[in-house]
Amino acid sequence: MSTDMTTAGGPAGAPGTPVPAKGLRAGILDLGDSVMLGLASTAPVYSLAATLGLIVAVNGNYTPLILLLGFIPVLFIAYAFRELNSAIPDCGTTFTWSRRAFGPWAGWLGGWGVALAGIVVLANLAQVAGQYLWLLAGDGSLAENKVLVTATGVLFIAVMTLVNYRGIRLGEHVQRVLTYVQYIALGIFALAIIVRIVGGPPEGQAFDFEWFNPVGAFADPGAVVHGVLLALFIYWGWDTCLAVNEETENPRTTPGRGAVISAFVLVAIYVSVALLVMMYATVGSEGIGLGNEANQDDVFVAMKDVVLGPWGWLIVVAVLASVLSSTQTTILPTARGTLSMGVHGALPAKFGEVHPRNQTPGFSTQVMGAAAIAYYVAMSFLSENLLSDSISAISLFIAFYYALTGFACFWYFRGTLRTSARNLWFRGILPLTGALLLTAAFFISAVQMWDPAYGDTEIFGVGGAFISGVVLLALGVVLAVVCRFLPSTRGYFTGNPSAVAAARNQA
Repeated sequence: MSTDMTTAGGPAGAPGTPVPAKGLRAGILDLGDSVMLGLASTAPVYSLAATLGLIVAVNGNYTPLILLLGFIPVLFIAYAFRELNSAIPDCGTTFTWSRRAFGPWAGWLGGWGVALAGIVVLANLAQVAGQYLWLLAGDGSLAENKVLVTATGVLFIAVMTLVNYRGIRLGEHVQRVLTYVQYIALGIFALAIIVRIVGGPPEGQAFDFEWFNPVGAFADPGAVVHGVLLALFIYWGWDTCLAVNEETENPRTTPGRGAVISAFVLVAIYVSVALLVMMYATVGSEGIGLGNEANQDDVFVAMKDVVLGPWGWLIVVAVLASVLSSTQTTILPTARGTLSMGVHGALPAKFGEVHPRNQTPGFSTQVMGAAAIAYYVAMSFLSENLLSDSISAISLFIAFYYALTGFACFWYFRGTLRTSARNLWFRGILPLTGALLLTAAFFISAVQMWDPAYGDTEIFGVGGAFISGVVLLALGVVLAVVCRFLPSTRGYFTGNPSAVAAARNQA
């Protein structure tokens, strides 16, 4: 646990940035595994089903352009992840890199942002998984049973936590099956739409290059910003392949390549599927139209019987597989983030323990699964509307830790930016631009969430989404202050490595 492995990189380009060896199973994943994890973590089928209608409601036919615009800051931050990982391939990712760039407080809050986004989205995934499973049973009415759906969601989180606890290779096998299921089903769905488009349904609409015209889209700048913020969520998750960097072949290079590749594959999938669905269903407000308010929560379910007929259940299976896949891969980065925080002394040393046989973050994985279950159950029975609003606040958490990573990249490599054009662009200009765009997105999103009309709840005249986001982020500050004064973690904040080592040995 105390052994360091040396990697290339450093603020001034000097070799020798030490990364503590943690006992994870090194070299078990290759580039293909890394890309697959990045794609699976975003839950692409579910993300499209749940978000496409919302974007269409705001941006209409300009939705494909909005998907491309939302990809730009994500791509810039993907380069930041790649460059930082090449220097410091630590599974703590944002936590470790922000700490190296800005100090212990920024590192701790960055780690909290990653964990927070994971815990909250797991509650959403569990809810959707429970509903979709029971949509397949009988007439689907069981999906309206709150107790049954909640119990099913809890079971799914528990099972996926166990899969991650038992080993990265088992998790990778499960992930392959779920990924194949969702992409085969999505492929069949897309092919069926193509066949029907070629058949020429009179209610469809032909492809139009105007859909990609920024002049027309920016006639309503507010709508563009709103749409891009929605698009930001559907790209989130590719950074999972960076969180398993210490378990990947060539940890300095392969995870970063996997992140960038998966980001490009995602935008290709999203734009192409969005185009097909728009051409067939149109953006109208009637029937299966994407602008129909009744379809906005899930455009695929609304279309499944029209497109696939008696095989419509396939798209329900695809969404369910997508959600389960994302549930498993969401636990991966949160558990490894807290593992790294435990190893570096930012959390009690118990979090830094690796199961000797499974070579996984045993305690951290269990804690993340338990935290997600506790949050999901509490919010489900306290207020489903508040649960929905807290899920809406995820965009704040994503923008926060992605932007922090971009700023950390720029600052950490500031001494190397003038050495080459490559360094200037990929370590400086692009990460900084991405960070600034996401910072703007953070504040714009927060202002929108302040309005009670944004979500489903109102607290003291303020939108529940804003309150949820601010309270949960502020909780991280409170926990950081507590850790600052705990005997087991204060060495991290005071920069006393001997105190950190003593706490780890004592544990």
